[in-house]
Amino acid sequence: MSFEPKQKVELDTPKDDVISIDYLSKCDGSHQDYPTYVAIKVCLAKAYSICQAYLDQQGTVFDVSGNKAYGPEGSYKVFAGKDASRALAQSSLKEEECRPDWEDLSDDHKKVLNDWYTFFSKRYNIKGKVEGATNM
Repeated sequence: MSFEPKQKVELDTPKDDVISIDYLSKCDGSHQDYPTYVAIKVCLAKAYSICQAYLDQQGTVFDVSGNKAYGPEGSYKVFAGKDASRALAQSSLKEEECRPDWEDLSDDHKKVLNDWYTFFSKRYNIKGKVEGATNM
């Protein structure tokens, strides 16, 4: 499956700024003075069952400000301003599924989460990592 955008996207060099949960929550598309962010965890291992051992699982924060789908009236507004890893892994638009934990999901769902990470990383600038994010 190709995750390349239809039109080439010029991305900035990824940042590794630490972004607090409080700040991230304000980046939900409804605050005029804030960008719109979505955070996603990633499992870098091929064997998804060993992902918990990896340290690079912090929520990577993507700037989706230019996409109205993540804004207050958008179809993906539920993901904005939070780490939506679990919901993305399950292809769910349910508010209660928009949370960072995914360790108990199936390997198939973990693969879907990685696919979403790849999709976002080819379209949106990385602004940093969620402060204190872990997979537990």
